[in-house]
Amino acid sequence: MCATIRPALLALGAVAALALSLTACDDGSGTQNSGAADTSTSSAAASGSASASAAGSSSASSAGGGTSTSGGGGSSSATGGGGVTAACTAKNTSVTFLQSSGHASDAQAAATLKITNSSGAPCTIVGPTTVAADDDQGKASPVSGDNSEAGSDAVDVPAGATVVADVLYNDVNNEGTESARYTCPVQASRVKVGLPKDAGTTVNVMKADGSPGGVFSVCGTDFKVGAFAAR
Repeated sequence: MCATIRPALLALGAVAALALSLTACDDGSGTQNSGAADTSTSSAAASGSASASAAGSSSASSAGGGTSTSGGGGSSSATGGGGVTAACTAKNTSVTFLQSSGHASDAQAAATLKITNSSGAPCTIVGPTTVAADDDQGKASPVSGDNSEAGSDAVDVPAGATVVADVLYNDVNNEGTESARYTCPVQASRVKVGLPKDAGTTVNVMKADGSPGGVFSVCGTDFKVGAFAAR
């Protein structure tokens, strides 16, 4: 009888131990799965937060970059806006040459050279301006003069404005007869005026009052051109 009961008790004990083991295994597995899910969810949330933060930082950086670029462009435009004034040349000016209103006596005769800015923008004269004259009959050597000594600093000429320089010369022939007193070797009805760095332009000599028919009568080998000034 005792021998029959002992195997039965052993069998019951084994079943109970097996049940406890299975229960402990299920609990451990469930706990681990729950922890993994929580860890995964936390990681996903942290990752999303980091992505959002990075996106915000990138957006702010782009906005800042746009402001910097805009500011740089404005500065460049402002610098480029300060253009250099064009030089006065035969293309953007007109030239008038008036003979002296009187003959030389103790002082020299004074012709008038006018440079008018005929363009719609200011221009500047920098450097010496030359005047050259040939005798109409070709009986004397050409004569010329410039304003390198009198003053050739930069002179700005507004659109439509005129600057004037005196041309000092001698038109009295002290060696000739009384009738030829005012007849000089060079009798020029035209003169060539060359602005700085310009090929020059040839114009008719006008009378002192601006009417046609003037003569630039030069006794001597040269003459002097004065500095330009507004008048």
